[in-house]
Amino acid sequence: MSQPLQLNVIARIHTDFATKFGIPRQSGLVDALQGLIVFEPEYRNPDALRGIDGYSHLWLIWEFTQANLPAGKWSPTVRPPRLGGNTRMGVFATRSPFRPNRLGLSCVKLTGIKQHPTLGTVLEVAGADLLDGTPIYDIKPYLPYVDSHPDAKGGFADATRDYALKVVFPPEWLAMVPAEKQAALTGVLAGDPRPSYQNDPDRVYGFVFAGLEIRFFVAEDTLTVCGVSPVASTSQEN
Repeated sequence: MSQPLQLNVIARIHTDFATKFGIPRQSGLVDALQGLIVFEPEYRNPDALRGIDGYSHLWLIWEFTQANLPAGKWSPTVRPPRLGGNTRMGVFATRSPFRPNRLGLSCVKLTGIKQHPTLGTVLEVAGADLLDGTPIYDIKPYLPYVDSHPDAKGGFADATRDYALKVVFPPEWLAMVPAEKQAALTGVLAGDPRPSYQNDPDRVYGFVFAGLEIRFFVAEDTLTVCGVSPVASTSQEN
């Protein structure tokens, strides 16, 4: 058996998601979501980013830190949420976090490169589907001439690619959300944060986004926000 590969955390991403509930199921679904990539001290050499400003998108290789699987245990099949949580598919035919190795892959848009007085060069990205503080193991440029395949088949995921809820966001609740966060939050809600096997119109769901607890319910194809309240602040490096 080959020796296991040691992976070093090169950076962490900071996002508006304090918990995994509410995070879009794929990167790029909500372009308005903003993230900040902060490199670990030993990887803050600016030479490592030379030329990165020539790319519009990046691949992130990262870890599903909240995929609770016992060490050495894995299942060959998983239950994708978009199939209702009851149909099993092969783990390698999905992007489930419950994998032999808890590695995630996301494509994000590079929106800015900034010099921070204490953190060195940081990357501003859009469309990330990562929990706040997620460790990143590698960053690679997205190359459209080889990475883009418009005619590729999307398997069972194609059936739900255009799925979206109508969002009703009463003005009194929307006013509590910072203006620059409103489009991102509305996009997250339209993607339906609920587990697909839950469809109780009387149930109120909630998740934390940008330091706010967002509460909502869903009836048929409409999601209605019914509460927004601040939560205890969490420190972020930004």
